[in-house]
Amino acid sequence: MALGAAGVIGAVALGAAFWLRFEFGLFAASYVALLALYSGPLKHVVIIDVLTIAIGFVLRAAAGAVVIDVPISNWLLVVTILGALFLALSKRRHELVLLGDEATSHRASLQEYSPYLLDQMISVVTASTLVAYAFYTISAETVEKFHTTHLGLTLPFLLYGIFRYLYLVHQKEGGGSPAEMLLNDRPLLACVALWALAVALIIYGPMR
Repeated sequence: MALGAAGVIGAVALGAAFWLRFEFGLFAASYVALLALYSGPLKHVVIIDVLTIAIGFVLRAAAGAVVIDVPISNWLLVVTILGALFLALSKRRHELVLLGDEATSHRASLQEYSPYLLDQMISVVTASTLVAYAFYTISAETVEKFHTTHLGLTLPFLLYGIFRYLYLVHQKEGGGSPAEMLLNDRPLLACVALWALAVALIIYGPMR
C-alpha cells in the first residue's frame, strides 16, 4: 500500500513539476532518482551516503532557482553542499556516539566511521563553509546583484551559528535532528533571526 501510494504521489508531483517548468521537472526527476538510489544501495556506502544527502540539497536549491527563472550563484551552490555536508556528518557522529555498539545494526555504513574520522571531516567542511560563504559575500557577482559590499559583515553570525551547533553536537550530544535543534535552542534560533535581519538591513536598508 505504501509503495502504491508513493508511486501515485510521485507521478502526480513529477507531472506538476514538468507542468510548472520543463527544466524544473528535470531537477525533480533527478531528485526522485537520487532519493531512490539513496534508499537502496547508496546509504550503505561510506562517504557516498553523506555526499548523496548533500547533493540532494543542491538539487533542491537549484530547482528553486529554475522554477522562478532566476540565476543562482555558483558560490551559493558551494555553500549549500558544504552546509549540507556539515549537517549530515554531524548527524552521523550523533548516531555513532548515541548508539555505541548497536550503531552498525541501525545503519550498516556506521561501522566504517569513527568519531575521530567524522571530527576530521567536520573540521574540513566547517572551514570550507566559512571560506566559501566569505567569498560569496564579497564576490563581484554578489556585489553587482545586491549593490552592496557590506554582506561580509554577516560572517560573525555564521561563525557563531556553526560554533554553537558544534557545541551542541559535542557537549550536549545533539545533532540527530538539525531542525529540532534549531527550533529548541534559543541562542541558535536567535542567531539565525539576527543573520536574516542583518541581511535584510544591508540589502534593503540604509547600509545598501
